[in-house]
Amino acid sequence: MRVIGSGFGRTGTLSLKLALEELGYGPCYHMQEVMGSAADVKVWHDYARGGPTDWRELFAEYDAAVDFPASIVYRDLLEEFPDAMVVHTMRDSDSWYESTLETIYQGTTLMPRWMRRSVPVAGRWAEMVDLMVWEGLFEGRFEDRAFAIERYEAWIAEVIATVPPHRLLMFKVADGWGPLCEFLGAIQPDGLFPQVNDRESMLRRFRRIKVVTRSAPFVGVGLFAAFCGALRRLRRR
Repeated sequence: MRVIGSGFGRTGTLSLKLALEELGYGPCYHMQEVMGSAADVKVWHDYARGGPTDWRELFAEYDAAVDFPASIVYRDLLEEFPDAMVVHTMRDSDSWYESTLETIYQGTTLMPRWMRRSVPVAGRWAEMVDLMVWEGLFEGRFEDRAFAIERYEAWIAEVIATVPPHRLLMFKVADGWGPLCEFLGAIQPDGLFPQVNDRESMLRRFRRIKVVTRSAPFVGVGLFAAFCGALRRLRRR
């Protein structure tokens, strides 16, 4: 593990993932990887419920990790990978909150209770996200705008206080390749910095997911696979 992302979801983490992979820091772990692996869902679910976790085994094939849930455990990863550099993605607090409220906060609510009960991997994924993010980081109070923004800003302050300055880049994806390449000592690519995760595209996909998950509760595992695929595409745009 050479790069650890400590930023919250909806701060440009998928753009950073793609950028790191283009720079040779790949593959890069992201919530997309969790959703694509029942085994990883179990690892994170066990961790969320207080179980032990072998970080080296989980990230054995990865050069970097960004986004929830990995960013939540950045301190553990720093201890496990003492030579790793840390990139903290951030954006304006108000725009971060509005984007998160409209998009990924709705993620677990898109999964009806029948799916959580009848498809174990679906239930584990949803419970893990709730325990680590919405009930964990935000103490069940994400809809309290002032509290959520305070928590977001406190996390930034904590990262700055925790990570040695020479190993930390506070990064806005709008700044492009320059700061990231200088920080990592990488050659800047000729192309544009990746810009993904458009909010309007995500909202359109949310509407499609709602139709799918409420139309056929008997489909079971196949439907959950479709749900994960749709949600990964939703996060990608």
